Amino acid sequence: MDIQHVVALVTGAGSGLGLATCQALVSAGAKVMAVDVDEERLVNNVLPLGPNVRIQRVDVSNDAEVKAAVDFAVQAFGSLQVAVNCAGILGPCKTLSKGELFPLSLWNQVISVNLTGTFNVIRHASLAMSHNTVNEDGERGVIVNTSSGAAWQGQMGQAAYSATKAGVMGMTLPVSRDLAQHGVRVVAIAPGLFETGMSAGMPPKVSQGLIDNSILFPHRMGRPQEFASLVQHIVENAYFNATTISLDAGTR
Repeated sequence: MDIQHVVALVTGAGSGLGLATCQALVSAGAKVMAVDVDEERLVNNVLPLGPNVRIQRVDVSNDAEVKAAVDFAVQAFGSLQVAVNCAGILGPCKTLSKGELFPLSLWNQVISVNLTGTFNVIRHASLAMSHNTVNEDGERGVIVNTSSGAAWQGQMGQAAYSATKAGVMGMTLPVSRDLAQHGVRVVAIAPGLFETGMSAGMPPKVSQGLIDNSILFPHRMGRPQEFASLVQHIVENAYFNATTISLDAGTR
């Protein structure tokens, strides 16, 4: 898919992986509909990218807000070919700690944003993509979702987060099968430890311990630009479909 002729919806676009994805796509010539629950970050970080960007405050767990964002993207730019799901929250909490149970309210919040929110965007974006004219490969769109190495290597306190990221990985194949007849590809990326707001919230001792003991090479956190570069390649390479790609420097 030619980046210069695509319109992309990016969630979690105000910072971290989502912001880097917006920057990469705009630099490559795409038009971007950037959404985030933090409107101030969208104004400060995304609007300066230029005239090929539109922004909207969206809670991905809210069905009406997601539909409105997809509709706005199509109205503003004429179509939608790409959706990149980067919105997510960590919600760290132990299953049992000092006699206190993991609050179900926190569990439900993490599920609603990371898993239901991702599927919510898939639903509405794929409908918009199904109306596109096919390209030479019979392709109408591509959806890139963010899983995580925590899907199978979750740390202490990541029960909810790991469950959602395993869910994103688990739905990649069935959703790909659902959407193949419409010419829409579905790929997930499973990042390891990246320099984002989530990792910044870790105590330095914890993050450095993960780098020292888990990351094979290069011996550092991933950079958001490296995630964005992979997103761009997935969009451009039509033979990526129905798979989850680990982007983790060999973390074990």
